[in-house]
Amino acid sequence: MSLVSTGQPPEHVCSTFGLKGVEPVPLGADWDGGWLCGDVVLSPVADHARAAWSAKVRETLAVDGVRLARPVRSTDGRYVASGWRCDTFIEGSPEPRYDEVVSMAGRLHAATAQLERPRFLTAAPVAPWAEVDLFAAADRAAWETTPLRSARGAPELDDPSPDRRTSLDLIGSLATLRTPVASPDQLVHGDLFGTVLFSGALAPGITDITPYWRPAGWAAAVAVVDAISWGGADDELIRRWEDLPEWPQMLLRAVLFRLAVHALHPRSTEDALPGLTHTADVVRLML
Repeated sequence: MSLVSTGQPPEHVCSTFGLKGVEPVPLGADWDGGWLCGDVVLSPVADHARAAWSAKVRETLAVDGVRLARPVRSTDGRYVASGWRCDTFIEGSPEPRYDEVVSMAGRLHAATAQLERPRFLTAAPVAPWAEVDLFAAADRAAWETTPLRSARGAPELDDPSPDRRTSLDLIGSLATLRTPVASPDQLVHGDLFGTVLFSGALAPGITDITPYWRPAGWAAAVAVVDAISWGGADDELIRRWEDLPEWPQMLLRAVLFRLAVHALHPRSTEDALPGLTHTADVVRLML
């Protein structure tokens, strides 16, 4: 999920989490716009239900070889207060260690496979098209029989720019290459690229979980598609993980998802499309 635009946490929010007299220090995109307050981080919340769910899951989730930011509850026991959440600080920053990200995804999703589907993931995207609705529609576009059927009425589709039109054309072409998959849906973290924190030899760290109800291989494929499209990863990253279940079809759906995000998101830019188009070509050769 993208960065929430906001200033530093107000004093009443700091007080709610027991942080009186602490000077917030901005951490930037690594923490989704969070602010370091001593040894904890206050972060603005884009969607209350998802933030509270993530906090509750991270409170007890145990993943081998992964550092998880644990939630810090407010003084009255809430996970989210006045549009902010609080978590323990973990050291690190994103690095182009993409094979490690995919390896970690396997361990993470082995742990999250036991989680139930949150109710908010069953809701169809609706107007007035908040950001969570755009991502939900893009997710569905990769799987539904008629791609972007769930996105009808989305503002960016009314009069698409040339690069969005290219995305839409690619979606239509690639969707014909889909074949049925048997991998089971489960709770996965669908936004691993650029969100996994590394610090030397320490285990990779995760500050949040962006939930989707899809096969574990799809979440790994999204990370690979993102890494090749925008992270400078070599095309062989795809080949190195080809033993993952139904890998070509997972990659195909990951590309469709990202193309749909590009078509739907109001802040998409034409600069993001060439890398994604290249990755689509690489994936097409595998099918």
